Amino acid sequence: MPDRGPGLAVGDEVEVEVTAFAHGGHCVARHDGQVLFVRHTLPGERVRARVTEVGSGARFVRADAVGVVSASPDRVEPPCPWSGPGACGGCDLQHVDLAAQRRLKAGVVREQLRRLAGLDAEVEVEPVPGDADGLGWRTRVEFAVDPAGRAGLRRHRSHEVVRVDTCRIATPGVDSLAVTARTWPGVEAVDAVAPSVGPPVAVAVPAEEVPEVTERVVAAWGPSGAPTRFEHDFTVSARGFWQVHPGAAATFLAAAMEGLAVRPGERALDLYSGVGLFAAALSDAVGPDGQVVAVEADRDAVARATADLAGRGNVVVLGARVDDAFGLPRTDRRRGRAGGPGRRRPTRSPLLPQRADVVVLDPPRTGAGVAVVGAVTDLRPRVVAYVACDPAALARDTAALLERGYRLAALRAFDAFPMTHHVECVAHFVPDAG
Repeated sequence: MPDRGPGLAVGDEVEVEVTAFAHGGHCVARHDGQVLFVRHTLPGERVRARVTEVGSGARFVRADAVGVVSASPDRVEPPCPWSGPGACGGCDLQHVDLAAQRRLKAGVVREQLRRLAGLDAEVEVEPVPGDADGLGWRTRVEFAVDPAGRAGLRRHRSHEVVRVDTCRIATPGVDSLAVTARTWPGVEAVDAVAPSVGPPVAVAVPAEEVPEVTERVVAAWGPSGAPTRFEHDFTVSARGFWQVHPGAAATFLAAAMEGLAVRPGERALDLYSGVGLFAAALSDAVGPDGQVVAVEADRDAVARATADLAGRGNVVVLGARVDDAFGLPRTDRRRGRAGGPGRRRPTRSPLLPQRADVVVLDPPRTGAGVAVVGAVTDLRPRVVAYVACDPAALARDTAALLERGYRLAALRAFDAFPMTHHVECVAHFVPDAG
């Protein structure tokens, strides 16, 4: 038998004490000097962990809790029979009481802000309206299809397809499409979409033509006696980006607009604007004497936002990457490196103003980055709303905003993805008078 080297190897099982819940949906444990990132467990538990992957240099390993020696009081029976070690990788917190899930997520947001931005912030993860038990909320599900044409969901960190009957976090509309009960020859995946307006649709991938769906947003914010009410229908590609929780878009919009307190006649920027959710609300708020510039890179989203907002004389939709629009050299957001050799620095778009009163940032999971944050603060806005789907990215960009003379004025966190480790945050930043 060849020498397998020091430390744990894939397939080994060890009994460990679990300590903290970490960013990414796993817990931390240690065994003989090695760090284990263990899924399907909880802080304070003692579990039997099976190694599933060994990191570079054997400095850490990934593992699944395949047996519970001593359980946490927050452990519950998973409502989905397809969750757990070796099964569907979509939900990593099915074994945790819903209130405890939110406490764990709040702890992750606090820890990331403390570690990456040096801030001690109070964080409470709020439920999204319409969510009672953490199930039946997901309006968009991508089902994988195996070589035999059978649909299912993928195992964690694997291309292997797990055959499931239904997805327990999917809405009844998604379930009504019965994607897993059909065969899909020659198909790579199936997107099941249950929009807020109209019937559910199933889109086989690859698809020659992708249908569009309508998403209706009804939201209100401001003083309880006379709140601002917003209602708008957005046309979205069935495969385009839209919030998957039915209450999320309205919740995030209201949270962002509440803290912005937009005034008539102001100039607003909506960066990473998608199909124009925030731009539409900002347009109403600034009125005919104000101006909104929306910046989005996805061509389909730009086309839909342009068509949808065409009747508003105070909105301009700019189709460009945000860093390109500001004339910044492109960077690899994960490594902070400039673009490849010979790449020319783009020219700042003349459609971007030199000053802005309010800015909304809704970047992808990697965050906006230091350069974009710097360009935003150069506009000297009186308030910035930052909508974040990743606590670490939010914390990194928070550090950049603090460095540029802004302070965190408010932070709300929402459980828009129950049964998973994901959490959404809406933060507001204002100039630091100090």
